[in-house]
Amino acid sequence: MAIDVSDLSPMEGADRILTPDALEFIEELHRRFRSTRDELLAARADRRAAIAAGGSLDFLPETAHIREANWKIAPAPAALTDRRVEMTGPAAPAKMAINALNSGAKVWLADLEDAHTPTWHNVVDAQVNLYGASRGDLSFTSREGKEYALRDDAPLAVMVVRPRGWHLPEKHVMIDGEPAAGALVDFGLHFFANARTLLENGAGPYYYLPKMESHREARLWNDVFNFAEEYAGIPQGSIRATVLIETIPAAFEMDEILYELRDHASGLNAGRWDYLFSMIKVFRDAGKAFLLPDRADVAMTAPFMRAYTELLVKTCHRRGAFAMGGMAAFIPNRREPEITAKAFEKVTADKTREATDGFDGSWVAHPDMVQTCREVFDSVLGEKPNQVDRLRDDVSVSAADLLDVSTAGGSVTEAGLRSNLYVAVAYTAVWLSGNGAVAIHNLMEDAATAEISRSQVWQQVRNSVVLEDTGATVTEDLVKRLLAEETERLRSEVPEDMFARYYAPASQLIADISLAEDYVDFLTLPAYELID
Repeated sequence: MAIDVSDLSPMEGADRILTPDALEFIEELHRRFRSTRDELLAARADRRAAIAAGGSLDFLPETAHIREANWKIAPAPAALTDRRVEMTGPAAPAKMAINALNSGAKVWLADLEDAHTPTWHNVVDAQVNLYGASRGDLSFTSREGKEYALRDDAPLAVMVVRPRGWHLPEKHVMIDGEPAAGALVDFGLHFFANARTLLENGAGPYYYLPKMESHREARLWNDVFNFAEEYAGIPQGSIRATVLIETIPAAFEMDEILYELRDHASGLNAGRWDYLFSMIKVFRDAGKAFLLPDRADVAMTAPFMRAYTELLVKTCHRRGAFAMGGMAAFIPNRREPEITAKAFEKVTADKTREATDGFDGSWVAHPDMVQTCREVFDSVLGEKPNQVDRLRDDVSVSAADLLDVSTAGGSVTEAGLRSNLYVAVAYTAVWLSGNGAVAIHNLMEDAATAEISRSQVWQQVRNSVVLEDTGATVTEDLVKRLLAEETERLRSEVPEDMFARYYAPASQLIADISLAEDYVDFLTLPAYELID
């Protein structure tokens, strides 16, 4: 084989995952699909260049016939008809996987992407946990002797696995001398080990697909799925995928994305931080017309965000697909009951908006939030498993509506700038330490938070924004000073050895990409070079 894996035994149980047959499947996926993946990544750059030259985004005229035609995706399998509460979180370590499966949620988004640091140990550990969970055989004992096991008194959450996006490499798997695509490694290892077992147990190989920017990228995934099903000898359409609409180009191609995946599609999901991060990235040359206020001030009720979410619900339900709401990142803090009470109020309001808008379910980041989300959707759905039959014919969204960032309201402040710097460094440091799901100020954050945070800093420097609370202009010198102060604040909060090993390099990385002349497309690409 022309495939080279850096370590076939990074942890116990790896031999069940990194088998010769599984690696042969990974190699075959890359031989068939890597060149198309590379072409599509180049197409992203071409589209960006056209926008930088004065272009914009609009609904594609060449696919108008798809948007105008009457068609639907394949009917949902029984295991995915009720998705009113979805628990999100990394598939490693085992403790978090078990807690998510036991949470009472209908679905567990088993994350191999934004809430996951892709060290080779973590990559394989997650696959080992998914292997055990697929067979109802996953347990863990902590150093303190506390035992964790899958519950048998209630249904476990249905697993939906999120592999890495098309852009991320896997340097520990080299094929013909080049790093493998992380997306194909994640999908391939999981599918090969578990697809048949999951189907036998009444579920199936189900996936969340992140970071896509066009229907052509969805077509590539569909080609991968068709090949994988044939390779494994399982029925066509066994694989089901929910696509995260978390980039602004994808928001203009929702119909087309569902159409390309129609035999494998399950639904679409509305993100938040990644969507805003994409808005800055795509329109970074457009000046203050696309300037976002402080991150905390960008509500889902902003007109351009409402346009995006309502169009998503309308599109999904017209096509028989599920519309999945965004994340409730709040983490209950039993030591601060007042903060926790306010968090529950915010989550309830957020989920109520989604349920009444027509969403079929939503995400939470902590098991204690499952009941709150469920109660909201129960009150709207009643005995129905979903509300796909609720068509939003009242919704009419134009390209201008999706791009009207000026309606966001809010302000840009030094407090917001400091928060972005603090969170970007704090998250990146913990990510470098091997943990991709990080609790910061009673919120469960993942890579999307760091991406929007550092992107706002870059945007504010490039536009010489005047801060409303201090009157200062955002310059490189101001950012350097505030970053140094926030980094010192973090130094006081963590052990010195942790600071030196992770926080200092994280601060330098955030400085480098926030102040770079050329915008860095993904924080996780340079960060990946800093981990094993």
